[in-house]
Amino acid sequence: MEEQRVQTIASQSNDDGIVDMFVRAENEQPGMTTIHGVNLEVPIIDFTNPDEEKVVHEIVEACREWGMFQIVNHEIPDDVISKLQSVGKEFFELPQEEKEAIAKIEGSNSIEGYGTKLQKEIDGKKGWVDHLFHIVWPPSSINYRFWPNNPPSYREVTEEYCGHLRGVVKKLLNSMLIGLSLEEDELRECAKEDELNYLLKINYYPPCPFRDMVLGVPAHTDMSYITILVPNEVQGLQASREGHWYDVKYIPNALVIHVGDQMEILSNGKYKAIFHRTTVDKDKTRMSWPVFIEPKPEYEVGPHPKLVDPDNPPKYKTKKYKDYAYCKLNKIPQ
Repeated sequence: MEEQRVQTIASQSNDDGIVDMFVRAENEQPGMTTIHGVNLEVPIIDFTNPDEEKVVHEIVEACREWGMFQIVNHEIPDDVISKLQSVGKEFFELPQEEKEAIAKIEGSNSIEGYGTKLQKEIDGKKGWVDHLFHIVWPPSSINYRFWPNNPPSYREVTEEYCGHLRGVVKKLLNSMLIGLSLEEDELRECAKEDELNYLLKINYYPPCPFRDMVLGVPAHTDMSYITILVPNEVQGLQASREGHWYDVKYIPNALVIHVGDQMEILSNGKYKAIFHRTTVDKDKTRMSWPVFIEPKPEYEVGPHPKLVDPDNPPKYKTKKYKDYAYCKLNKIPQ
């Protein structure tokens, strides 16, 4: 076993030693740093608006000014999302030994599998979360070794959700790239479907008696081009706005979209990756289902040549995605 799971710790009586592993410095504690009583109302975009130019404009503005938005009427049926949430919840309620059967492989560079620790921990502080990672698209990148066999419908449900999600991803990426004034052939070159991995993560945040002092996931930006997230009904996503932390207002049945590092790099800083974190609840289990839309490991990402000139030099290095991810996870300067 990799280490003691947060879900196991949460089910036991907590002692001071366990608490200390999770308690953040005061400048990170959500009880001290959250602007209370205000829900951040990030842009809401109607994906089925017949005015396609308006949809593109709204997406581009949200990427420039916020780095985060929510889409409604995204054409993923509510029952498909409900089934995705149900099978994920069922997996985390399995006996521990069943979950450990698909645990991350110790010593592997891959993050796929069931686990707790994801990245280098600052000051030894842990996040109050367990997770499951696995690639869901394309078929050539999938390793079913890390997909749960229980519940039995897990694969069918997840693949159904991914089938719907691909249309959302295509429309989002095309809109973002159009906003960078790229021509049609440049759009095709940047948004190759077979050059993208869809990495699903299921986050499981058990109830926590000292919720004001811990974080589920500390402040970060995502490594992806974009992230498409489905939350459950328990509040927990926070975003940084003008140096302050706010709860993000949930919209029922919406998808939460994050601009990630690779899109910020590709746009040479025109689009901004959102700085966000997650909190936990005292009495309820929070879960979320982000899908990270990423380049393949060997794919090189850098500022698009059309966005670089003597007045706008490149702000980021061009590097293989696997090298970027290694530096990010191990807190090595890029």
